[in-house]
Amino acid sequence: MAEQKPGKKIGCGLFGCAIPLVTFIILLVAIVPASIFGIISGAFGKKSIPAPTVELPASVIFHIGPLPVSNTIITSWITVVILVLIALLVTRKAKLIPGRLQGAVEAVLEWMYNFCKDVAGEKYGGKFFPIVTTIFLFVLINAFMNLVPGFGSITYHGAPLLRGANTDINTALALAFISFCFVTYYGLKDGKFSFAKQFFNVGRFGRGIGHLFTGKFKGAFGDIGFGFIDIFVSVLELLSYLIRLVSFTFRLFGNMTGGEVLILILFFLLGFAGFGLIQVGYIFEMLVGVVQALIFSGLTLVFATMAASPHGEEGHEK
Repeated sequence: MAEQKPGKKIGCGLFGCAIPLVTFIILLVAIVPASIFGIISGAFGKKSIPAPTVELPASVIFHIGPLPVSNTIITSWITVVILVLIALLVTRKAKLIPGRLQGAVEAVLEWMYNFCKDVAGEKYGGKFFPIVTTIFLFVLINAFMNLVPGFGSITYHGAPLLRGANTDINTALALAFISFCFVTYYGLKDGKFSFAKQFFNVGRFGRGIGHLFTGKFKGAFGDIGFGFIDIFVSVLELLSYLIRLVSFTFRLFGNMTGGEVLILILFFLLGFAGFGLIQVGYIFEMLVGVVQALIFSGLTLVFATMAASPHGEEGHEK
């Protein structure tokens, strides 16, 4: 080990302090005064500032014939255009040694493909990859668009021209319906009778009724009793399956709307002077967007895997 020279300190930063400590002090000195000034100059210091209004229904911007086009639909169109442009830019000039954009896109797609294979196995991983990745990217880009400066501040006839599509319950419901149809399709296609049986398990009850007509009364009443239990469990399974539409919808809608309201309240309370805390809110909103996109696509993947192999077979294939 090399000897330490006298008069020299190892691992010291500015004025003899460690670099992490210096960074913390700088952030503290920069954020705290700005936040205090924001509280004084924001809603806490000025009672005349109008409170922000949160409107859950999306605003209609224009009509295409009889069809209304809301600001969330426009945002969805922009999201689709962004994804298509990225795909064209990456595939048009794809190189063996990828550039930054191609490398970033390939890294995301490779991670999602491995994620699908780890959950669904080799048999279904490749089949589920396109729809699961599309849902993930659509939700993610929509979430990040809320963080673009000026997004939502441009108005048209008093209504925001653009609004996050994830904060529209109709968009969340549409995504949930796509996920529901996707899971049901593979359940009926690969799970076949076993998938449908969990919702309509009337076999034992039917056997019990049959025993009554053949004179086997001892086994008939037992089968009928347990048959009622099977039917009751099947009804619960069917309700649980249908309720996924509601849970998927409100999970995405609630979390994304809550994040948007959080940013709005930070601006209202602190004003632009509270830049530090507002940045923390933006980072939190980015994290929520990533988590929600992963949860929505991940649950779709898990449910599709369970539907395609309803006997509890493992998704992994050794």
